[in-house]
Amino acid sequence: MTQTVVGGSNPDSSDQVCKAPVMQIGILGGTGPAGSGLAARLASIGYDAVIGSRNKYRAMEARDSIIERYPDLADKLHFGDNAAAADADIVVISTPWDSAATAVTEHHALLRGKVVVSMANALVRVGHEFQPLVPPRGSVAAHVQAAVPDCHVVAAFHHLPAKELGNLGEPIDSDVLICGDDPSAVAQISEIVAKIPGCRPLDAGELSNAMAIEAFTAVLLQLNVRYKTRVAPKLTGIKRDPRAPKEAPSEVASVAPTS
Repeated sequence: MTQTVVGGSNPDSSDQVCKAPVMQIGILGGTGPAGSGLAARLASIGYDAVIGSRNKYRAMEARDSIIERYPDLADKLHFGDNAAAADADIVVISTPWDSAATAVTEHHALLRGKVVVSMANALVRVGHEFQPLVPPRGSVAAHVQAAVPDCHVVAAFHHLPAKELGNLGEPIDSDVLICGDDPSAVAQISEIVAKIPGCRPLDAGELSNAMAIEAFTAVLLQLNVRYKTRVAPKLTGIKRDPRAPKEAPSEVASVAPTS
């Protein structure tokens, strides 16, 4: 791909001759707690992460605050405007839910043909309760897909607590529900999720299921308020991926009895 120049560490070109290219993941609107936390996590597991923002200086501040805590990420964590984030190999949309479709439309030319991850939840707080909203097309992810029909939209990361995402000293004990209409795109995001310590990717079906996944976030937030904690989903009963190749049965040599 043609890489947009972004801020961050610029390793000497002679160092890169013998290195395999590293996947770059852009976080569009990545200056909030969830977006910057995800960028830090991705950088910590070896990806080049780009924090994007409408204002590149806000992105720079977000990156610098992470590097202040985790200086070892300086070579993997970058910043730029949203166009810089959209120029990455895979792009995560971390804007407020009602700006997600507008953000991808603005950068459609850079996003064309790519895997685009929607992590936003359409919620509103009414009194002491969180309530899900129904955006156009039924979910934020479906609305994003309609805005960029030539992209491979995947819904993921909705239920990971933002603070825990940015706390790299601790694993995140959570399942990550992933859905999308392109199985190869879902598999690609699942592979990334599987590398995050404590996270287990679960294929939750087609993009139409994003409606239920996004709405369930309201329940988790309500539990956080009621029990003064930060919960994350962990499902039981799933032993293995049914699509994974079956292990060959171990062969036990039979020994004929001796007379």
